Amino acid sequence: MAASWCLAALRKMLELLQFGGKTLTHTLSIYVKTNTGKTLTVNLEPQWDIKNVKELVAPQLGLQPDDLKIIFAGKELSDATTIEQCDLGQQSILHAIRLRPPVQRQKIQSATLEEEEPSLSEEASKPLNETLLDLQLESEERLNITDEERVRAKAHFFVHCSQCDKLCNGKLRVRCALCKGGAFTVHRDPECWDDVLKSRRIPGHCESLEVACVDNEAGDPPFAEFFFKCAEHVSGGEKDFAAPLNLIKNNIKNVPCLACTDVSDTVLVFPCASQHVTCIDCFRHYCRSRLGERQFMPHPDFGYTLPCPAGCEHSFIEEIHHFKLLTREEYERYQRFATEEYVLQAGGVLCPQPGCGMGLLVEPDCRKVTCQNGCGYVFCRNCLQGYHIGECLPEGTATSAQNSCEYTVDPNRAAEARWEEASNVTIKVSTKPCPKCRTPTERDGGCMHMVCTRAGCGFEWCWVCQTEWTRDCMGAHWFG
Repeated sequence: MAASWCLAALRKMLELLQFGGKTLTHTLSIYVKTNTGKTLTVNLEPQWDIKNVKELVAPQLGLQPDDLKIIFAGKELSDATTIEQCDLGQQSILHAIRLRPPVQRQKIQSATLEEEEPSLSEEASKPLNETLLDLQLESEERLNITDEERVRAKAHFFVHCSQCDKLCNGKLRVRCALCKGGAFTVHRDPECWDDVLKSRRIPGHCESLEVACVDNEAGDPPFAEFFFKCAEHVSGGEKDFAAPLNLIKNNIKNVPCLACTDVSDTVLVFPCASQHVTCIDCFRHYCRSRLGERQFMPHPDFGYTLPCPAGCEHSFIEEIHHFKLLTREEYERYQRFATEEYVLQAGGVLCPQPGCGMGLLVEPDCRKVTCQNGCGYVFCRNCLQGYHIGECLPEGTATSAQNSCEYTVDPNRAAEARWEEASNVTIKVSTKPCPKCRTPTERDGGCMHMVCTRAGCGFEWCWVCQTEWTRDCMGAHWFG
C-alpha cells in the first residue's frame, strides 16, 4: 500500500514540472504537428505564451526557437500570444512550421514583388477567435464599432454536435481546401456567412506539406476551407467536426422574439429580408406544430424545410440540421415525413400496409406493386388495396357489392355492428385479399398455393405473388 502511494505521489510531482520558471497546474494536452509528418504531444500551461511553446517544441525537432512559427486556426501567432487566448481545448492541434531560408521565401513571394516575408501585424498575430467579429454585422457596423462594442460583438458560433446530441457552442477552424492541412494562414478574416459556408472566397497560404500548395499552374494561392468543432467536449482531432447552425446567433441588438416578445441572449434569425427573430423555445414550438400538421414544405434545393412564420418570401431554412433542435423522436418523424414527401414528389407510392409505410419508386404504368424493401405486401397502385384482377372498386364500396344479393341491409344497423379499428388493422396485417374477389384470406401453414373458399369464387392464387397460380410459382416458391 505504501509503495503504491509513493509511486502515485512521485507521478504527481513529475506532472508539476518546472518550465521557464512556470509551474504546470492545469495543463492542456496539445498535439503539435509539423509539415514533415511528425506529431508531438506536449503539456501546456494556459498562462504560457507562444514563445514558451517554441522553446519547448524546438529542441524536440532539432531546431532553435527562432526557426519556428506556430499556426493555429488560420493565423500565425505572435510570441506574445498566450495559450488561454487561443481558445484551445484538450487534444487541440497546433502547427509548428520551420521558417524557410531567405532565398526560398523570396521565391515564394515573387508574385507579390516582396523580397522578405512580411512581419506580423498586431491584428494578424492574434488568434482568429480574438479578431473575428460577429458575422451578422454589416460592413458599416464593422467600421464604426467602438472598443466597448467590440467585446459584445465578438463572434460566437453555435453548432449541433452529434456526440453531445444538442445545441452547443462552436469553434471555427480553417484548413487548406486542397490538401485539407491545418497549417494554413488566411489573407483576411471572414466578414459574412458566405465567406465561411461557400467555397473559394478567401485565399491564404498553406504550409501543411513541405511543398506549398498552389491553386493553379499560375501559382495562385489556395483557398481556405472553414469548418466547425464543438467547444463542449474533448477534440477528436482534425476529422472531428460539427454542423454549423448559422441562423442561431447572439442577440447583440436585443431584438424581441416574433412570437413571445421576450428578449433572449440566443435567438434564431430567419433568412428573410426583415430578418425576423424567434427565441429557441418558440422556434421549437413552431417546428413541432408544423410537424404535427405535416406543414413542412419540400424545396427543390433545400429539402423538407420551413419558411419564416411571418410568411416572408425567400425565407426557407437551408441547413436542415436546425431541425435537430427538436427531440430525437420528433426529428426521426421529420426524416420519415421528408422521405415520404420525396417519394411522392418523384412519382412513387407508399406501402399501405399498417406498420410499414415504406416508400417505393415504381414505373408510372406499373399497377402491381410489391413492397420488396419492407413487409412484402403486394398491392394495387391505383386503389392502394391488396392486388386484384379487374377494375378498382369505388372507395367505400363493400367487397360483396360486385355480387348480386337477394336481401337488403339496414345501413344504420350495419354501422352499429362495425368492426373496431384495431380489429380492422389486425385483419389487414395478418391477411391478404383474394386477387379476384378481394375476400380477406389468412394462411395458417402449408404451401403458397391458395384456393379462395368464398362461394362462387374458388380462384387459385399465389400467396407470394398475389396473382394467379402458375408453374413459375410452383417451381420458385411452392413451399416458401
